[in-house]
Amino acid sequence: MPEMTMTVRWPDGRVDECYSPSLVLHDHLAAGERYSVADFAARSTAALAIASERVRAKYGFACSSAAATTEQISRAAAGFGADDVVEVLRMWPALPASARGAAS
Repeated sequence: MPEMTMTVRWPDGRVDECYSPSLVLHDHLAAGERYSVADFAARSTAALAIASERVRAKYGFACSSAAATTEQISRAAAGFGADDVVEVLRMWPALPASARGAAS
């Protein structure tokens, strides 16, 4: 199962690395885009829940790393207003244009 990392810049300028056990983040977020904190947290949480379920389907247990990333994002988001802006700086590995919409 392909893994990925997303680099984000929070409204206070802090940069964080966020891990996902699946490329599914590409279905919910895009590198170079800016999202309100509330939207970013909701999209990330939804994507990481899907990623964790993919791990469960394959290995028989949920992904604790996806849960940890969800907690990391939730904790960081709680420090900002819902309308403050988060920027997705990088998603790695990048998803080839031909694969968009079919992230694993």
